[in-house]
Order: sequence, then structure tokens, then C-alpha cells
Amino acid sequence: MSQVRILEIKKSVYENNDVEAEKLRDELKREGRFLVNLMSSPGAGKTSLVLRLIEEFAGEMKVGVMEADIDSSVDAEKVAAAGAPAVQIHTDGMCHLDAGMTRKGLESPEMRGMDLVVLENVGNLVCPAEFDTGAHVNVMILSVPEGDDKPLKYPLMFTVSDLLIINKIDTLSVFDFDAAVAAARARALNPGIEVIEASAKTGEGVGRIAEWIRSRRDDV
Repeated sequence: MSQVRILEIKKSVYENNDVEAEKLRDELKREGRFLVNLMSSPGAGKTSLVLRLIEEFAGEMKVGVMEADIDSSVDAEKVAAAGAPAVQIHTDGMCHLDAGMTRKGLESPEMRGMDLVVLENVGNLVCPAEFDTGAHVNVMILSVPEGDDKPLKYPLMFTVSDLLIINKIDTLSVFDFDAAVAAARARALNPGIEVIEASAKTGEGVGRIAEWIRSRRDDV
């Protein structure tokens, strides 16, 4: 009986991407650009938070935003209307960005010369967590309406993230969500993860998020 060749494509893809991601991180460090990979499920409040951060850093640093979506340019248009350079990345059906895709966005004229670049990844709690984008930090948003059980259902996302933002805390009285439980479940997976409660709608906690970004940028 003849043998069948088995190709470990997935492993190869991940390994190649990790090499490219590390190379990209080094290049960004030399250029003085700090890249934040922002992840969440759809509707958790990524763009609303980004708009708040643009206001927070106004006059302090140049902020550019890369919006990743399977289709549409709605979010990039919102960012541009807020006065920040923005580029839209269409993934052509893919549910994540990898380092190569991220590099293409960073090479756009709009992202040149930025001090801080926020990559708003595709809305998904699975695929984006699997690929290193070359970002200096991974930040994820868990919104109150999603429930405090998400660390149990999507452990990798919480494992790879440096910061967990519990967003929409202005709705805590409406939903059955325990912020302390969500934080404990996240830390059980990732003891080093930091947790900040916030509301992109009211602005509560946004200053703390901005300060966290400043401190991590200074460490690079």
C-alpha cells in the first residue's frame, strides 16, 4: 500500500507569519511607530473606543487607524470624519489579518509618520487571535451585553491579549454581567492580562486606557 504525503500547511503558515510579524515589530520600533492590535466581536465598541482615543491623544501624538473588514468602509469613514488618517483594509472574505496584510496597510501614505497606529481587526473572537499581526500589544474588548462567560468559550483570545477592556459598563444595570467574574476568568487563562472597565459612550475609563497605551509605548 502506497504512503500518502501529509502536508502540515497550517503549521507552516503560522511559522512563516510569526517570522514576518517579528520582523515588522522590529521595523516599527526603529521607525518610532507603535502598533496596537484591537480585537473584539462585532458590535463590542471598537470604533467607538477608537474615536474616543483619537480625542484623548489630540495634540499629543499623531494617531492613524487601519480598519479591517470583510467589506464596506463605514468605520474608516467615521475615523476620517473625526480628523484622523484612516485606511480601509478589505480581507476578501478572510476573518483575520496576518502580518503581511498589516504591513500593506502600514505602507500606505496615510500611516507614514504616525506615532500611534491602531489596527481595528475584523470583528471575530476566533480567527484574529490565531495570527500575530506584528503589533506591539494586543488589546481586546468584551462588551457587557456579550456576557461574562466569553473567556470560557473563546480562551485563546484572552490568552493572547495584553489588555482586556470591559466596555459598555453603562449598561451593567440592564444585563446579567459580573465584571469581577469576567476578569477572574480572563486572569485564570492569562495571569498577566490587565483589565480596565470602560464606556466608550460616556467616556468613563477611556483615560485609563490611554494611560495604559502611553506606558506600553514608552516601554518599547
